[in-house]
Amino acid sequence: MATQVVGILGGMGPAAGADFVRLFVDACARLLQARGDRVRDQAFPEHWLAQVPVPDRSGALLSTEAGAHQPLEPMLQALGRLAALGVQSVAMACNTAHAWHGRLQARFPQIDLLHVADEVARALRAEGVPQAILLATTGTYQTRLYDEALARVGMGLITPDAAGRERLMHGIYEGVKRGDLALAQRCFAEVAQDLLDRHGPQPLIMGCTEIPLALPGAPGLVGQRLLDPAQYLAQALALRAYGGRPAAQMS
Repeated sequence: MATQVVGILGGMGPAAGADFVRLFVDACARLLQARGDRVRDQAFPEHWLAQVPVPDRSGALLSTEAGAHQPLEPMLQALGRLAALGVQSVAMACNTAHAWHGRLQARFPQIDLLHVADEVARALRAEGVPQAILLATTGTYQTRLYDEALARVGMGLITPDAAGRERLMHGIYEGVKRGDLALAQRCFAEVAQDLLDRHGPQPLIMGCTEIPLALPGAPGLVGQRLLDPAQYLAQALALRAYGGRPAAQMS
């Protein structure tokens, strides 16, 4: 089966980038099996992971200062390196980084830069899901990445209040990024449970690549549907790698 070279823009944080490679390889294996092809080392597509230090995305979005703290330049440099390697499609292993999707795509029009919120919205629309809860970073909430993507397919989105958003950020920065997954799980689960209590059972979009590293398995959330956008993005990248046509644009 002919394949194309694909890339992963990681480093936001490094654990999430490394985990995305695992999701991508798993997605490739499932695609091979679905097509009746043998799953062997040589059947996997060439793929490159760019783990580059990128300044904090949420902090940059919340700041009014200009300068080196902005994430755009290192992301552009990483995309340039991937382009030099012949990469044709790229997935960004960070939800908040998609705030710069338009500028990154404009600088590298030859690369198919996938958009995580659009991939999630397409999948949920196909399932007939009416609305979902979003757990994410302050930056992702501010840029309304998921609000707009889900609205384009006629879906509603439930988000936490300011206190809940602060609790999520505490779990991300003081929990996952410092290796305290127990703290992170408590923070994430508290916010999720509060929203479920107020709005009833809803799919939970784990809209930050750090959240799936801690939330699954939390007491009280057994049986709740947890959606990992990285899995949808990995599936989309695997499809591109094996020559699949990009999904049609949403109306």
